[in-house]
Amino acid sequence: MPGSQARSRARDRNNVLNRPEFMSLNQPPRREQGAGEGRGGGGPRRASRQDSSEGGPAADGGAKDASHWPEQDCMQLNPSFRVIAINSLLAIDISLSKRLGVCAGTRGAGAPLRSMVSLLALSGHALPWLCGTLICLWSSNTLAGQEVLVNLLLALILDLMTVAGVQKLVKRRGPWDFPPGFLDYIAMDMYSFPAAHASRAAMVSKFLLHHLVLAVPLRILLYLWALLAGVSRVLLGKHHISDVGCGFALGFLHFSLVESVWLDSATYTQLHMQFFLA
Repeated sequence: MPGSQARSRARDRNNVLNRPEFMSLNQPPRREQGAGEGRGGGGPRRASRQDSSEGGPAADGGAKDASHWPEQDCMQLNPSFRVIAINSLLAIDISLSKRLGVCAGTRGAGAPLRSMVSLLALSGHALPWLCGTLICLWSSNTLAGQEVLVNLLLALILDLMTVAGVQKLVKRRGPWDFPPGFLDYIAMDMYSFPAAHASRAAMVSKFLLHHLVLAVPLRILLYLWALLAGVSRVLLGKHHISDVGCGFALGFLHFSLVESVWLDSATYTQLHMQFFLA
């Protein structure tokens, strides 16, 4: 008996499965606590499949989670024709605007014309027109001239504030994303849409053509100046083509609005007297 016990102990010591790292292999599988629990049970799995197929709690939870997914995580596999058309037009607008920005840098095909194009763009800036209108209004001696100049000043202020508000709301960058310059900060022309120079040029040209008697060559030159003042901003890489087009439309809208609320000489004289008497 003692010999057999010693041999069994030696056999247990020599058994590889008795080592600590292999002790889990010797343990019998634990009996499941309940029916259908653990790896071998198929109850809950079948129940979940049945609930999902019959619209049970699992299906309701999945639908609730799907309803809370953010919209940007969902792939739109079938976009509408309107979305495709708008995206295509925007891509064409950006591509053409970058190609036409030949005077954007100091080097390139349009570098020799940069100074002349910059001067043409400066002619549509708000500062020269506001200062020139104020000087002419101060030196004018006739009521008719003062009436026209006051309404022109109101139209310039309206154009300046409206374009600055829309630009601040949209915040569209230019095709070359240049930082705004010092004169742009003065005129609050810090974004691309709509083009302030184009809006101002269209409004001023329409205003002068309507209230001044000009010869045909001067009328043609005024139209040509308004067009080139807007296009110059595209050549300098400041605006897209669509920005200039919307600027022209906004300028004509400002002119129509000023004409509908025209300030006549009698009202201007009354306001002028009240201002100085106060």
